Formats: sequence, structure tokens, C-alpha cells
Amino acid sequence: MQFIPTKIEGVFVLEVERKEDMRGFFARIFSRDELKERGLVDDYPQHNVGYNHAKGTLRGMHFQRAPHAEAKLVRCTHGSVFDVALDIRPDSATFLQWVAFELSAENHRMLYIPEGCAHGYQTLEDATEMSYLTSQLYIPQSATGFRHDDSAFAIGWPLPVACISDADRKWPDFSPGSLR
Repeated sequence: MQFIPTKIEGVFVLEVERKEDMRGFFARIFSRDELKERGLVDDYPQHNVGYNHAKGTLRGMHFQRAPHAEAKLVRCTHGSVFDVALDIRPDSATFLQWVAFELSAENHRMLYIPEGCAHGYQTLEDATEMSYLTSQLYIPQSATGFRHDDSAFAIGWPLPVACISDADRKWPDFSPGSLR
């Protein structure tokens, strides 16, 4: 796997290295040792899948508060998404900045999102499925988020929002005290 750094410290795009032959290809999509070598979280006790019916569906911006802050390793297994990592670490040089990448079943890219970053995505195709490895179990009392359209972040979503949950629509706007 190739680990490609982004402008946000700790956020990486992972490109698979294909071994191709007449059958197709084979590629490693997870290696505890390769994550550990780079100082990234390498223990993932929970694996989630998210399926979305419609193009334009938006999920996010989600994170868990400490002590249950989580790193994520995210992959699109069917369809494609515009995947966003948002830096919400107050001491970071890129605080409140975001990066986005297209993840698709076709390009096989993954996104590594460290603790202290919120995550969200918008589907670019109907019938899109995502797979997430998370470094913490889901703890409802620690789970929270911010509005996807908060002007503090000005995320440039590529499509009009076709579908969003009531919970995601009702997340609060960012304020400095909201990270406590």
C-alpha cells in the first residue's frame, strides 16, 4: 500500500498496489505492520458498513469525543463517494480545514482519518456502499457531529443534498466550546 499524506497532518490516502495477471488483480487493503510503522492506529475492534440508496445522500460530519475518539480507515466497496476529513483539533495548524477525495469501488482508494478529525461523505452514485474500520467501539454518549453546511468549514459538497438523516440535519453549528 502507498500512504499519501494530505495537507492535514495524520490524514492519508491509501492507494492499493495491484498484482495483476490474466485473472485480474490481487491487492492488500490492510496491514497492521504498515500502519504501525507510520505511527498510525493499527487496532480496529469494530467494522461497519453503510449502504445508501440514492446519489446525493450525505452522512456527516461525525466524530466521537474523548476518551472514545476514534481513528477510521474508510473504503468504498460499491459505487463512489466524495469523502471528507475535517480537522477539529484546536492545536493543529490546519484546525477547521478539510480535505476531500473521491473513493470508489473502481479506484480502490481508502482514507485514513485520525482521532480529532470529523468525517462525512456524499454519495456520487445510487446504490453506494462504504466500509469503515474504527479504532473504538461506538459509544452513543460520545458520538456527536457538526452540520455538513456549517459556514465555519465551508465544505464544497459536489451535489445538492438528496437525502440526509434528521440527526445529521440537526447537528449544531461549530463553536469553540463545542469541542469540550
